[in-house]
Amino acid sequence: MTSDTRFFFASLEGLSTTDAELAVLPFPSLEVDPYRGLAPHLEVASARAAALSALVRGSARIVVASAEALLPRMSAPAVMLEASIQLTPGDETSPTLLGDRLLRAGFVHQDPVDAHGEFCIRGGIVDFFPASDDHPVRVEFIGDIVESLRHYDEATQRSIGRVDYAAVTPIRERFDDNDNPETLEDVPLPVSVFEYLPIGEHRLVTSEPEEVNTQLTTAYQRLAAAFEDAKTRGEAPRALEELVANPDDVAQRLRTAVHLNVLDYKTSAGDSVHVSCQPAIEYRGRLADWITDVRRAHTRDELVLFVATTGGSSKRAIELLTEHGLSAVMAGTHQPPSKPAVIVTVGQLSRGFRLADAGLQVYAEPDVFDEPRQTHDRRRPLPQVFLNNFRDLKVDDHVVHVEHGVGVFVGLRQLEVGGAVQEFMELQYAEATKLFVPVEQLDLIQKYTGGSRPSLDRLGGTTWERAKTRVKKAMRDMAEELLKLSAARRTIPGHAFGEDSHWQREFEDAFRYELTADQDAAVADIKHDMEAPTPMDRLLCGDVGYGKTEVAVRAAFKTVMEGKQVALLAPTTVLAFQHARTLTERFAAFPVTIELLSRFRTRQEQKTVISEVATGRVDIVVGTHRLLSRDVKFRDLGLLVVDEEQRFGVAHKERLKQLRRRVDVLTLTATPIPRTLNMSLVGIRDMSLIETPPKNRLAIQTSVTRFDRTLIAQAIRHEVERGGQVYFVHNRIESIYSIAELVTRLVPNVKVAVAHGQMSEDVLERCMVSFIDRKIDVLVTTTIIENGLDLPNANTLIINHADHFGLAQLYQLRGRIGRSDRRAYAYLLVPHADALSSVARKRLAAIREFSDLGSGFRVAALDLEIRGAGNLLGGEQSGHIEAIGFEMYIKLLEEMVSRLKGEEIFEERRAAVNLKIDLR
Repeated sequence: MTSDTRFFFASLEGLSTTDAELAVLPFPSLEVDPYRGLAPHLEVASARAAALSALVRGSARIVVASAEALLPRMSAPAVMLEASIQLTPGDETSPTLLGDRLLRAGFVHQDPVDAHGEFCIRGGIVDFFPASDDHPVRVEFIGDIVESLRHYDEATQRSIGRVDYAAVTPIRERFDDNDNPETLEDVPLPVSVFEYLPIGEHRLVTSEPEEVNTQLTTAYQRLAAAFEDAKTRGEAPRALEELVANPDDVAQRLRTAVHLNVLDYKTSAGDSVHVSCQPAIEYRGRLADWITDVRRAHTRDELVLFVATTGGSSKRAIELLTEHGLSAVMAGTHQPPSKPAVIVTVGQLSRGFRLADAGLQVYAEPDVFDEPRQTHDRRRPLPQVFLNNFRDLKVDDHVVHVEHGVGVFVGLRQLEVGGAVQEFMELQYAEATKLFVPVEQLDLIQKYTGGSRPSLDRLGGTTWERAKTRVKKAMRDMAEELLKLSAARRTIPGHAFGEDSHWQREFEDAFRYELTADQDAAVADIKHDMEAPTPMDRLLCGDVGYGKTEVAVRAAFKTVMEGKQVALLAPTTVLAFQHARTLTERFAAFPVTIELLSRFRTRQEQKTVISEVATGRVDIVVGTHRLLSRDVKFRDLGLLVVDEEQRFGVAHKERLKQLRRRVDVLTLTATPIPRTLNMSLVGIRDMSLIETPPKNRLAIQTSVTRFDRTLIAQAIRHEVERGGQVYFVHNRIESIYSIAELVTRLVPNVKVAVAHGQMSEDVLERCMVSFIDRKIDVLVTTTIIENGLDLPNANTLIINHADHFGLAQLYQLRGRIGRSDRRAYAYLLVPHADALSSVARKRLAAIREFSDLGSGFRVAALDLEIRGAGNLLGGEQSGHIEAIGFEMYIKLLEEMVSRLKGEEIFEERRAAVNLKIDLR
């Protein structure tokens, strides 16, 4: 048992590092109380379910729980066992019955399945993701018999291998009389988690017992207050003691525990154990001092162990030690070192230590290098999945037929043709004319995706052909211009950078997070361009917080290491300030001079910066469009990084065009660019896409609820108490100050500020910077936060009148939070359900459904992609996309680019053979 979440994760990591074969299970807090109308996130519920299952079955060895996790009551172990599901090939059941049991066990329906606690049914196939499995399970039925079980890869949907047995532990923790499965009769009363421990075969260990007791009391008091509030509103169907254990009872159980109190002094207590242990020195980049202390440890004949967080940092440590004449070997290698060596291993250890009596000196990576690397064990993130098939096609959706144009999908119809019954897709066109398309010709149909409702084409008319001809001409002009620019750039000599240096590798290894595969690929693309003898002009696309800045930072370091300068251009003063701060932190251990050129600096400071840029004393300068002024001269500019170029004016873009001819240019954008569009432009526009979220990113807990002052106060208090910050979005300037006053009354001890677009720029910037500097707890704001801000500490978002926002806008707003390894919460406040339009209800249901990272968020994503395509190709192309639909536009673009590149175009000839046999 640990006192708080921070120590909870530290204990998990440390115990796992001690013995890789030891199964260490987390039992986290639910993070929500039973009276706020929120269900725990599936990831949290799944982790708890896996731990409870292991305890019941006797397979658990170590379970780490936070104090608050011990309070909720749950169904007795016998009930949980009976609600579990076991499947083997040959079992008799049906997809429908299995789906019902999964629903009762707490699973949620989601297609496709890519997270713990999800399931879906597709005909005779049921997919589900058990809490204790690394991959989801696919069950194939023949009739009502289980034909096969297999694990499959949730990213590719491809089979990994057959399994002989699948066990499903309930995700839900309570089965009450009114909703328990029929097989559960005479349900025992709920119990505490201690009832899951094997009698006489367990040991309770409490770290910092006084802190644990304090946390128990604090958590219970918060739950009791929530119960009283709910009771006042008539919304407390269950008494508190039915849902939560009394902290005194929990404390009584903990009195039998082994208590761990780490003291810095000797005590005369009879049950104390004195260990001569000192924490490791925190070198924080002072590598010469560390090398000296390693040598001293060897002279004392001590065993020196270095715990790296990743394979890359372990190699870095070995290289560093070897360069200084010290022997270093990876743990587990069979070849013994020829002299005293540092043993290097990979694991998670937040702090090193020295056990003098045991002759052991342990260093953790955070002790030695600049910053601790964050590598929480998360399942591999999935790429964003955008609409690419008929899974989301519904009746009344608009579709595009390659030959007949835009129509409406009416449904599937069975018609008798030539004596055999066949299935057709029924489409309706203008003037109520109908077209029946055989299902074998579905490749001629695409779902229409565009920003507005299209007009229907007329069967046999000429409007569709004219629209395609018009689009092709504009597309040809655009593609030819891009090809000319690409060809011209390749004829201009540029600076060819050398291969990565040792310093480059050390700089990259010092990054505190592991790069995703997309980030790695983008870095490789950019370095390849920089090492070529022609100027780079690459577009890097990825959602805010997906790691574009780190990719650009590595390119900047490569530039500076060859004595050249870097300019980073941002569209707003606040963004420039954020970029400058990020770069300063990242380059802190290296002799690189970074300056900010914006209105945050006085006129005299700006003059000084401009002068030092001209003389070469400044290596990297960050600024707004002020950087593009004629008085800003560089001694030797090597790289220009442009953030969100589409937000600059025409004059600024012309200046950027001139710079592109001479230096390497890297453009960053957070508006999604469709991968299909990227593939279409291969060879005429250099692009890199980052589609995977960082590995330690958690999905956002999203809830749609009525405007409730108690809920608002609880949400703000919960975030501020854990050291975080809150966005409160209220998009009506005339009443925004009233909302800020309300927040101040509800939570008197928090610092509240207001930000909106009608404030003077100076006041707005000061407000934003104060929020960035964590001087403000709650920012009551309009939608001006929709783009750009990247604040890992802000992890609660409250949107008032969420029913007034479009789906894409809700998606963008929600993207402001959830950028750290801390759980984020989004509360969408709406009027009573009866007051909502059907469109608003669907919109809010969609954003709640697609809360997981990489889950697709299909409608909003498509809207944003089309906007991104317009930014990339020009506003005129957006209109053409609207006219013929996105998929048809991509198809025509691929053909046009292939023709301009001189590639042969193969035209399909369709053939149909009808045997007039009804195979059903």
